[in-house]
Amino acid sequence: MKKAAQQALQCLDLTSLNDGDTPADIDALCARAQTPFGPVAAVCVWPRFVAQARALLPANIRVAAVANFPAGDLDLARTLADVQEIATAGGDEVDVVLPYRALIKGQTVECAEFLAEVRHATRPLTLKVIIESGELLTNDLIAQGARLALMAGADFVKTSTGKTKVSATPKAAGVILKEIKLSGLGSAGFKASGGIRSVADAQVYLQLVETHLGAAAIVPQRLRFGASALLGDIEAVLAGAAVAATSGAY
Repeated sequence: MKKAAQQALQCLDLTSLNDGDTPADIDALCARAQTPFGPVAAVCVWPRFVAQARALLPANIRVAAVANFPAGDLDLARTLADVQEIATAGGDEVDVVLPYRALIKGQTVECAEFLAEVRHATRPLTLKVIIESGELLTNDLIAQGARLALMAGADFVKTSTGKTKVSATPKAAGVILKEIKLSGLGSAGFKASGGIRSVADAQVYLQLVETHLGAAAIVPQRLRFGASALLGDIEAVLAGAAVAATSGAY
C-alpha cells in the first residue's frame, strides 16, 4: 500500500475548484502541495488563481487550470478566453471540458473542430481533455470522446469534472485506457478525477494503467489523479498509519 501511496502522490493534481474559493484557500492548497513525503505533480485551480499559485510554488510543481468548466458547452469563444487567461498568468496545463452534451447529440464534427481549436490555442501547454465519462452512458460514447481528444492531440484524457453525479469509475477508465493504447500514441496519458478519496481507490486505477499501458506509464507524464481529499490518506499511509480504507470507486 505504501508503494501505491507514493505513486499516487507523485501523480496527484491537488485540486480546489469550489465556487467560493478565495486567495487564502489557494495559499493553503499550495502549502499542502509540498508534503514531507515529496511534492505533488500539480495543483489545479480556477484561471483567476493561476498567477497566485505560480508565484507560491516551486518550478517542479506544475500549475493547471480549467477551461469551459464545468459546463462543457460548445462555446469556443469562452473557452479560448479561459485558455488565454491561463497562459498569460503563467499556467503550465489546461484541463478543458469536451462539449459532451453536443457529443451525445451526435455533433461529432463540431466537437472535433472545437478540440482542434483548443489544442492550437493551448500549445505549448499540456492539454487534458475532460470527456465527462459519467454522463456518456455507453462504452461507445466514452470511447468516442476519448478518440476525439486523442485525435486532436490531447496530452491526457481525463474522466470527469467531479461536478456530476457519476465521476471516475474503473469501467470508464478501462475504456479510455484501451483507446489510449489503440491510438499508438506512446506519450498520451490518463487522468482519473472525481470520487477518488483513498489510496485504495487510487490503487484500482494504478493497476488498470499498468495492465493497459505498462508499469512505465505510472509516472506524472502519463498518469494523474485529480483530487482534493486523496492527499490526506496518502500522507496517512506514508506515515505508517493503519488505514482501513474502503474504496469509493465502486
